[in-house]
Amino acid sequence: MSLVNYEELKKEVINTSVPKPLSGTLSGHAAGEPFDKHVYSHIKIKFPNETFRQYEYLNYLYSKNSDRIGFKARQTLFNSPTVMFLLSRGKDVTDKWSIENQFEEKQNDTADMLVVKDEFFDIIDIKTRNISKKAQAPNIISSYKLAQVCAKMIDNQEFDTFTINYFEIDWLLEDDKLVCKDAHIANLFKAKPDDLYINWASGMQIQFHVFDLEQSFSGTMEEWAKEYLIHFVTQAKRRADSMIIKFVKPFEKYIK
Repeated sequence: MSLVNYEELKKEVINTSVPKPLSGTLSGHAAGEPFDKHVYSHIKIKFPNETFRQYEYLNYLYSKNSDRIGFKARQTLFNSPTVMFLLSRGKDVTDKWSIENQFEEKQNDTADMLVVKDEFFDIIDIKTRNISKKAQAPNIISSYKLAQVCAKMIDNQEFDTFTINYFEIDWLLEDDKLVCKDAHIANLFKAKPDDLYINWASGMQIQFHVFDLEQSFSGTMEEWAKEYLIHFVTQAKRRADSMIIKFVKPFEKYIK
């Protein structure tokens, strides 16, 4: 389930443009942020009261419930423990939150934006790709964090409170503008869990290009969560065994 009509959104953004970043760099956050805000504005038109940046939603939720003070009290504002885990910030900063000391955007927020309706969360992450160059697949989400999410879904038997969609903008530089030439959408929970590549050397990040992510998984969210945990544990065990062979075995004889 998704709240946003992504096929319609694709048609709206293809052939639109954003100004070239003033910094002169055309990689990473500098190129991604203008398109991120560009897509946000399109979604906001369709869902004016339901579309938020992640920090905006937390500020909105805590402001509406200003009588709830502190981390524990604010955790109860989420009907879904899994969504709470995905979106809330750490204990210290949540304890210190107030109307006068609200959250600001963080680059490592789970969601670039979210649409919230009837207690369902359409979590959206924007990715950008300069199609004039070949590039390594970007970091998507921590494999460990995703394993925790799957465990929480199973523990709490909640499989219909949220989804995670990735929207990719493929762009080219034309004069002083970045022009969207194509767009792609992928739902994390439609990818086959055992096809997700975990780069253990890069912060245990799952990496993929959105345009390249197959969408053939047809099981339930519960089935997806269990299959992902099998994949994660299998990969982690293999990684641990490899680490022991390479970094432990050669040196054990010196410490016995």
